[in-house]
Amino acid sequence: MQEKIAKIIIDELKLKDVTPATFDPQLNLIEDLGIDSMELTTIVVILQDEFKIKIDEDDFAQLTTLAKITAYVQNKKA
Repeated sequence: MQEKIAKIIIDELKLKDVTPATFDPQLNLIEDLGIDSMELTTIVVILQDEFKIKIDEDDFAQLTTLAKITAYVQNKKA
C-alpha cells in the first residue's frame, strides 16, 4: 500500500528522480517538499478515490509524511 501511495504522490507532485522504492517515508511533504494546501487536497481526493475511503478535512494537517498517510489510509480501510 505504501508503494501505491508513494506513486500517487510522486506522480501528482511530478517529482523527478524519485521512485516508490526511493521515496523516504519520513520526508515531510510540507516542510521538505513545500507542497501547498491545494496540492495536498488534490492528493487526498486521489487517495479517497483510489482506496474508497473518506478523509476528513480536519485530518489533513496530520497527513505530512508518506508513513503517516499510509498509516492513516490503512486505519481507515480496517
